Amino acid sequence: MRTRRRLGALAAACGLAAVTACGSPTATTPPAGPPPGTPAASFGGTDIAWIQINIAMDEQLLPLLALTPSNGADTGLRAVSDQVRALSERELGTLRKLHDEAGLSGGNPHEGMPMPGMVTPAMLAAATGQHGAAFDRTLGVALREYLEQSRQLAGSEQSAGAETRTRALAASILQSRAAALGALKK
Repeated sequence: MRTRRRLGALAAACGLAAVTACGSPTATTPPAGPPPGTPAASFGGTDIAWIQINIAMDEQLLPLLALTPSNGADTGLRAVSDQVRALSERELGTLRKLHDEAGLSGGNPHEGMPMPGMVTPAMLAAATGQHGAAFDRTLGVALREYLEQSRQLAGSEQSAGAETRTRALAASILQSRAAALGALKK
């Protein structure tokens, strides 16, 4: 009888040892970090979408603006195009830094999307073959749509964004787009 009790106690001890050995890792195991592509905590969903959309819009606008010196005729429109080009190139640097700091992956879900203010490949192809007044009309429409959409998106970031630097960039964009729209209407 004693042997059975001892065997039972031994079996229970072995079972307990096996269960505790399968438990959680020891305190020396470092906690796993966030998976790659997980946004940093300070960036909200609005911030992330705004960064991605603006990168796509700027990247798709710049090739059209690059055609202005060779294809355009209106010097006033050329001046606005140059102004917007300089702003967009400068903002792209900041947007890309924010993109990386937010932990976003390399791809952009908004790239190539047909949406208001976005220069499409078809628009760029058509503009490439245009010169003079025809190009100026295409450029004027594209610039107006881009500036208006950019201003609207910046307003949304201002009201719903969470990340401080992203909101500051949106405030700057609100001002620069208003100035460019004013110059475009002259």
